[in-house]
Amino acid sequence: MTNGHVTVTENDGVLAITLNRADKKNALTNEMYDIMGDTVARADSTDAVRVLLITGSGDSFTAGNDITSFRSGQAGGRTRAHGFIDCFARLKKPVVAAVNGLAIGIGATMLLHCDIVYAAQAARLRFPFVDLGLVPENASSLLLPRLAGYQRAADLMLTGRFFSAAEAYEIGLVSRVLPGEALLEQATAVARTLATKPVQALAATRRLLKGDLDEILARKDQESAIFNERLQSQEAQAIFAAFVAGSRR
Repeated sequence: MTNGHVTVTENDGVLAITLNRADKKNALTNEMYDIMGDTVARADSTDAVRVLLITGSGDSFTAGNDITSFRSGQAGGRTRAHGFIDCFARLKKPVVAAVNGLAIGIGATMLLHCDIVYAAQAARLRFPFVDLGLVPENASSLLLPRLAGYQRAADLMLTGRFFSAAEAYEIGLVSRVLPGEALLEQATAVARTLATKPVQALAATRRLLKGDLDEILARKDQESAIFNERLQSQEAQAIFAAFVAGSRR
């Protein structure tokens, strides 16, 4: 099933989401966020779905937000992305990610909520929030230092530099680095394996591994409040306006 720029398929207990806007590096629009949020919510409430798999088309996982769509999607200080972020952070079922290329912004922060992340050797990742006049989201300011250590997390978050799949593996953000041609096959295989596991034991183990969900959700909400303030700031608005003007040339 294809809804706009998101393709959703379901086989062998695995619900697969493919971001399908390759000509725009799978940059996420408001409509894509809505579809993804609805799909994640359905996956969590459907017994036949045991595992979620997410990947991208072309040479990108996702380049993050489509800036024009993102700016138009604000309602009462809340962006349309928040619906998906909320569902994804609370998801009770295992998530496997196949990072086939660029993973920027939410494309990188969502990996912190995934259980198994496979990345293509050519994948490049980035946390660009400071450069956009914003702050991190998706509880990444808590989860990345917990995973990588403060200094390495600060290096990635404050500089906003690109980093490789190999470096992502080194800090624990990625489970395995694979040749691009083997990526989706391997990710699908592990997702199908998880779908055969005892459901309750799998869920209980995930809860133990992830730790205190309330702490994660509290940090996510704290980030969202500051993110929304920053989004309205003159600093961020000037950066966005310059970006949109440049993209129209």
